[in-house]
Amino acid sequence: MEVETLNPYDYSHIVFFTGAGMSAESGVPTYRGRGGIWHKYKWEEYACQEAFESDPEKVLDFHELRRIEALKCKPHVGHEIIAEIEKNHPDVQVITQNIDGMHQRSGSKNVIELHGSAWRMRCSSEGTVREDLKNGTYSNRKCECGSWLRPDIIWFSDYLDPAVTAKADKIISKANLFISIGTSGVVWPAAGYPQMARSAGALCVEINPEPSEQSDMYDIIYRGKASEVLGELFQVF
Repeated sequence: MEVETLNPYDYSHIVFFTGAGMSAESGVPTYRGRGGIWHKYKWEEYACQEAFESDPEKVLDFHELRRIEALKCKPHVGHEIIAEIEKNHPDVQVITQNIDGMHQRSGSKNVIELHGSAWRMRCSSEGTVREDLKNGTYSNRKCECGSWLRPDIIWFSDYLDPAVTAKADKIISKANLFISIGTSGVVWPAAGYPQMARSAGALCVEINPEPSEQSDMYDIIYRGKASEVLGELFQVF
């Protein structure tokens, strides 16, 4: 696979849009596709508000285990390259569908988490959100008000936070380099981001081992691992 080197300084506004495939390279299980966790578990029992209300401890046990497993995985070279570009470039933004915090662990600070974070907890009664970063196990499972805390992530049947999606839309609409990595292109509204970037005049690059639902929206397509392709794409670093 021949990769044409890009100089990030040729672009004023860079967006890296990452999905499950980015984290899968670190060993984090994906939701869908081959090996996806929903082939083993019924999301109706572990990943929706109804399941949480029915048996909060069962749901929290499951998501706590996922946190513990995620901490066993390490950010890969691709994560580190993105963080290094962000460190040295005036306008780089990561928009991710992942909830595992891998980008932050590699040093990225400008991260929009479309589907929330496994490292935050939310009290539905008070509407408060708190970080829970100490380790894999939850610091607290209940709020001071007595209500159960739930992971601050988007479950099946949940709506995305309009403020988060509006921020992502604004950033993508001014991008002149849009690089999608490891996303299936199935889930909306994120599936519309390549078209949004293209309409803004951005150079659109897809990095994915397999074709996605939106592959025809990209100017350049690389079929390979994120760590390998990013390493060749940005040899300046």
